[in-house]
Amino acid sequence: MDTFQTLARAWTAEIVEKRSRFIATAIPVRTEADAVSALAGVRAEHPDARHHVYAYRMGVQVPHERFSDDGEPSGTAGRPVLEVIRRKNLTNVLVMVTRYFGGILLGANGLVRAYTEAAAAVLEQAPRLLCSRMCEVRVTCAYEHYGKLTHLLENAGLRIYESEFADVVRFQLVVREAEVPRSLELLSDATSGQAKCEVSPPAYVGLTDGGELVRDVWPNQDAPG
Repeated sequence: MDTFQTLARAWTAEIVEKRSRFIATAIPVRTEADAVSALAGVRAEHPDARHHVYAYRMGVQVPHERFSDDGEPSGTAGRPVLEVIRRKNLTNVLVMVTRYFGGILLGANGLVRAYTEAAAAVLEQAPRLLCSRMCEVRVTCAYEHYGKLTHLLENAGLRIYESEFADVVRFQLVVREAEVPRSLELLSDATSGQAKCEVSPPAYVGLTDGGELVRDVWPNQDAPG
């Protein structure tokens, strides 16, 4: 597995069902310690809430999953939240649904529906982060080649980062591991072999919808094989 999807940042959404408020908070997490800290933070924000239901999912090949009904009838809260995370094909994500009881009992089916809708609402809205095994390619080239490379790289779907203009031009590409050979060939052909390229070892890098890079999206001790 060389790609996974998580959240770019924490997000909150709220629904109301028969006067009960369901406040869903989605938080990117990478370790059990992250999850424990995030849960404590949400509980501290809502000390008067009746229930703090949660589910989280971490890892790729064999995800580690956990959920809690936090006092709601068994199977009506935590598991439905976890099922939403699974359906959205997300990992390294915690979803906590805080409930303020509105005085009207919802019944088992009503609880399942409400917790499912709250979790779905927050994950629909939360910004995503697509994480892939990528290599940083540091390129040094002459000014006479830079304009041509800019055009070719754009057509190839590669974005230039951290450009420096001195006696020569230096810039960085972030390329999927499998696409490194093709990218190096393109750089060499466009500059008649004069571009110098240094390739870093592959690592997981996240890319937001806006093209922003997020490095270190997977801790070394938990990195998938």
